[in-house]
Amino acid sequence: MGDGSGIAREVAGRAEVFDDLRAIPIRGAGLPASTRLDNVSRIRTIKSPTEVDHYAIRRVIDVYVRPQGEDLGRIKKSIDGLVAQTRIPDGVSVTIRGLVNGMQESFHRFGIGLTLSVVLLYLILVAQFRSFLDPVLILTAVPPGLTGALLILYLTGTSLNVMSLMGLMILIGMTVSDSILIVEFTRHLREQGLSVRQAVSTAARVRLRPVLMTSLATIIGLLPMALKLGTGSESYAPLARAVLGGMSVSLMMTVIMVPAAYYVAYRKYDRLRPAPATA
Repeated sequence: MGDGSGIAREVAGRAEVFDDLRAIPIRGAGLPASTRLDNVSRIRTIKSPTEVDHYAIRRVIDVYVRPQGEDLGRIKKSIDGLVAQTRIPDGVSVTIRGLVNGMQESFHRFGIGLTLSVVLLYLILVAQFRSFLDPVLILTAVPPGLTGALLILYLTGTSLNVMSLMGLMILIGMTVSDSILIVEFTRHLREQGLSVRQAVSTAARVRLRPVLMTSLATIIGLLPMALKLGTGSESYAPLARAVLGGMSVSLMMTVIMVPAAYYVAYRKYDRLRPAPATA
């Protein structure tokens, strides 16, 4: 009974509003008397949006999507697939806005920054070692480290976000520092008269301890953060996992791949060395 009376009052209120609208007096230029609005127009109700939004002067209809555990990249890919399968009427366009735009812009800037950092690092190493080949040998440890980081992110279901990209940049610096230890010491041993084979084997054996110490200290220190054991570590877990996975693979590859690459690149100098004099 109450609902029926409420609806009746609402209908009566609307009728009263329309009656007032129809009774609005209007007067044309040069006319002595006014007339009612309903005498020169027809007023009727139609279905229309209660709110009209505009973006960049164009009329828009916003459809909001709230992730429930999914990453933004996967959601955007799904939306793009739905849009591609839908026939869009003429004059209508679909634009994705919101946090995904900031994410894509961050990825683009990080990609540029990562490329520039590797190039700048190579140029600094060229100036330091006075060689174009040695920096390339040092950077051979970077691809395995990046592969390990991406692998652990995939295995743990961690998305590639801003924090994980920061972890990749940190990983590159730490991986290169371990490679520099081996290449620099190998050059030092060759200057003392050792052959390339002897210098490489000695440098890999002697520098194994500092490489293990720095890498294991980093891995053990980031393990609680990667496992989300500390308060507030959830936001830094992608960074820790990227560095932890990359360092785990780089630890094994640095002491194997970098010395092997150095020996392959410089082994020809052993054949050019004069044979030792015999008594």
